[in-house]
Amino acid sequence: MPDFSHEALHHPGLVAGVDEAGRGPLAGPVVAAAVILRAHDCPDGLNDSKQLSAKKRAMLEGEIKARALCWGVGIATVEEIDEINILWATMLAMTRAVEALGPDVAHILVDGNRCPNWRWASTAIVEGDAKCLSIAAASILAKEERDRMMIAAAADYPGYGWETNKGYGSAKHMAALREHGPTPLHRRSFAPVAQLTLL
Repeated sequence: MPDFSHEALHHPGLVAGVDEAGRGPLAGPVVAAAVILRAHDCPDGLNDSKQLSAKKRAMLEGEIKARALCWGVGIATVEEIDEINILWATMLAMTRAVEALGPDVAHILVDGNRCPNWRWASTAIVEGDAKCLSIAAASILAKEERDRMMIAAAADYPGYGWETNKGYGSAKHMAALREHGPTPLHRRSFAPVAQLTLL
């Protein structure tokens, strides 16, 4: 289970955890979140969002937002993903999430193997959402925010199954893509979508 050992390495000062959701889907934005937790008032059960049930994630999202020192969300649009590619769009969403925090941070812990080119001191932690409580909290906020966006988008573009697949390339999603073609929310720089636009 994640703990506060990584945050403790970088005290004194405010330490934020950052994670993203939505790098792999064929449709929708990429969403990042940044969280500064209070060590003495941390919700129980924080973990990598992929290891939690939808019910548990939703409950923890509310607790994180209520009890964290601060939190922020950043989004990179489909247009930005197609223009600068998914890696740099992810870095852009992370930067926007940190900028949305409010107070400045002394250090940022980033899930993954690289950090954005930004003005803050930071450390990349592979599988950080399973090791670091702040990153785990950020992973929950990012996934919950993006899931809501894709469920809402499913009402505008029915048939692709986004209410369940959240834009990932499930069998239902791929079948709808072949039948109806891409929507404005599809990432045309992603190979499965690009191939269909050439047909």
